[in-house]
Amino acid sequence: MARWVLAGDVGGTKVLLGIYRVGRGGLELELQDRFATAKFDKLEAVVESFLERAGHLAGVIRAAAFGTPAPIIEGVARPSNIPWVISESVLSRTLNGLPVRLLNDLGAAAFGVRHLRDKDTSVLNSGSSKGSIAIIAAGTGLGEAALTWSDGEYHLVGSEGGHASFAPRDAEQLELLAFLEREFGHVSYERVLSGPGLVNIYRFLRSQSRAREPRWLTSAFREGDQSATISKVALARRDKVCVHTLEMFCSIYGAEAGNLALKVLALGGVYLCGGIAPKILPMLRRGGFMKAFVDKGRMRKLLQSLAVRVCLNPDVGLLGAAHAAAAMLG
Repeated sequence: MARWVLAGDVGGTKVLLGIYRVGRGGLELELQDRFATAKFDKLEAVVESFLERAGHLAGVIRAAAFGTPAPIIEGVARPSNIPWVISESVLSRTLNGLPVRLLNDLGAAAFGVRHLRDKDTSVLNSGSSKGSIAIIAAGTGLGEAALTWSDGEYHLVGSEGGHASFAPRDAEQLELLAFLEREFGHVSYERVLSGPGLVNIYRFLRSQSRAREPRWLTSAFREGDQSATISKVALARRDKVCVHTLEMFCSIYGAEAGNLALKVLALGGVYLCGGIAPKILPMLRRGGFMKAFVDKGRMRKLLQSLAVRVCLNPDVGLLGAAHAAAAMLG
């Protein structure tokens, strides 16, 4: 007998909601919609708006789960980039007492990557795929999570690893650290591995370069998203500083992905989620990422044996939340 669940992926700019049918063949998406986060003062209002559009489907939902950009502490999430307090108990009341689970957004993505199809990923390194799984995602910020394998099942390990201290690996990165310390004090990995982090690296390298920023590039920065512009210009190899920026970004990304893989012994593979990786895939494939990933001394051979994949499905967090909600049905 089919049942239905509500899933949500909450972000700083958008909230994605979906209703899934749970059957013997797995999950099937019945309805999905996207909402601008800034237009609502709380998640409950977004849910109510969605359910109004859902019609009869609103009455058949039996459980709900939401990925949120914050740690979950005693059933409550307080995102740093959204002025909301998100509570399992309040959402449950909004849904007439249905069971509700909150997940960190990377935790939701972690559940989602287990259900990706081959076409939903791009392989950076072939290797082992049995055991614990590591997920790292550079986007608006930097998220990290893991699924550990124990007693024949996966257990979610949440993390705020993106806020751990950035560890430079060479003289140039040491100079980058000093540059950012003068501005921010503490320098986390998120300060360099994110959209704003890419801009931070560019600002540092431009300050070190003898080449002035071209007028056409200054104009492009004014007209659009600066981090996206840096990536596009670098991939087209139109500006040496942009190329250097993206190369350094990929190297640091690989190093931190390798750190996470070692910390959770990710024999089940490492997944790069988030919005940036699919957009810079050609640079990730050029080798700098994997060179830094495996550069761990005596652990080099172990890291060379791990599967590393880029997630190409932008809805992986919603998919993971849906599976978490389905698991609540028993």
